[in-house]
Amino acid sequence: MARILIADDDELVADLASQVLIDAGHACGWVTTAEDTLALLVRKRPDLLLLDQDMPGMSGLTMLRQLRGSPEFYDLPVIMFTAMTGIDDESQAIYAGAQDYIRKPFDAAGLKGQVDRLLQKHAARPQHTDLKTHLAQSAGLETASPPASEARYRML
Repeated sequence: MARILIADDDELVADLASQVLIDAGHACGWVTTAEDTLALLVRKRPDLLLLDQDMPGMSGLTMLRQLRGSPEFYDLPVIMFTAMTGIDDESQAIYAGAQDYIRKPFDAAGLKGQVDRLLQKHAARPQHTDLKTHLAQSAGLETASPPASEARYRML
């Protein structure tokens, strides 16, 4: 069982995708804004983020770039989840760091299959440690509170 967070401004689509993933045995919840997504990520890191590319306010693509630049979430598995149909949109998402891309409307079996494949791929990886902690542990140092200049990373 994996913990999956869905970030999609379309509540109907988010609820439907959530039900498909719950029926597949995963713990799943959803939010409708990038801001709510970031707040939840800080509280409890999911095993996978299903992220709508085109949300109001901060777009999913912008949020993905922030996550990839963050010491806490640089390695969070992300599947871009969108109704955008252009090949350039998919290329942008992959370039920004998404591991996969699902177009809406989605097929329930296809969604489950893509999620399961990505989770299996990441299961063999070592447990997540933020980059700063990992480097400090490798050097045998204690981790200290980050300086004020790094406070923005703690907000992600």
